[in-house]
Amino acid sequence: MKRVLVLGGGPDAEREVSLNSAAGVAGALRTAGKWEVVSKTIDRIPSAELKALPGDVVFPVLHGAFGEGGPMQDLLEQDGRPYVGCRPAAARLAMDKIASKLAASRAGIPTAEACVLNVNDESSPIPAPCVVKPVHDGSSVGLHICKDAAMWPRVRQTVREDVRSKPGRVYMIERFISGKELTVGMLDGKPLPTIHIAPADGPYDYEAKYTRDDTQYHLNPTLPEGADAAIKSYASKLFDTLGCRHVSRVDFILDQAGRPWLLEINTMPGFTSHSLVPKAAASVGIPMPDLCSRLTELAIRDHAAR
Repeated sequence: MKRVLVLGGGPDAEREVSLNSAAGVAGALRTAGKWEVVSKTIDRIPSAELKALPGDVVFPVLHGAFGEGGPMQDLLEQDGRPYVGCRPAAARLAMDKIASKLAASRAGIPTAEACVLNVNDESSPIPAPCVVKPVHDGSSVGLHICKDAAMWPRVRQTVREDVRSKPGRVYMIERFISGKELTVGMLDGKPLPTIHIAPADGPYDYEAKYTRDDTQYHLNPTLPEGADAAIKSYASKLFDTLGCRHVSRVDFILDQAGRPWLLEINTMPGFTSHSLVPKAAASVGIPMPDLCSRLTELAIRDHAAR
């Protein structure tokens, strides 16, 4: 019986989500009965310490810039064992929201115009309504929706203070598009059923994702003709364009005219009770234990192929 080393935690803003996701993965793998599971909580981990941890396969259930955006993947490459998720170059590209939007645009995937925000600029480079968020964070950490010009000074000041307290954090700004938020999970390069995310009120922010229970999720929602196929086609194209592997989740907004617009891609989506990839997989007969087992098997398969 192979041992799976499940890693959770990390140094990023999504640490608590990661711990919950890692617990979900570890529990699912134990339920599957095919694996010996070793769970470890980490922060920033040196290469030697990672190598010393037991396990035949590594399942890094880490969210954020370090754990999901390249540095952890560099360590896993040096470690030499099979691991679940993207390799370093794809992880870096997907975590950088500006870079992934540019790659999407080159591939013909519609995405709202955006740019890096300089907090020293007094006026907004993109007129309100607009969205301001960190370039290298997920889970809607640091998300601000600037509905009108009157809100801009307050949003700018909040972001300025955050950047001052977290050196190195970079924010972006993009045009706000009103509509339905939709997401498509990708499993081994193939799209799972579309989910419509319907918060009770306000944006689908961190609280709506993880701390509130009033957000509704509609599997296979009724959409304008051709919209579901287009969204799945765009998700598949982005997954391939960025060089992702095993699992991802691609988020879109469907505007009032029925046109999909890419928001972002997550290369290690959540595995909590609120998480969407497990919901979508379960709807097509892949419950959580089977999903986590399959991802582990994909890591072994791709490592052997290399």
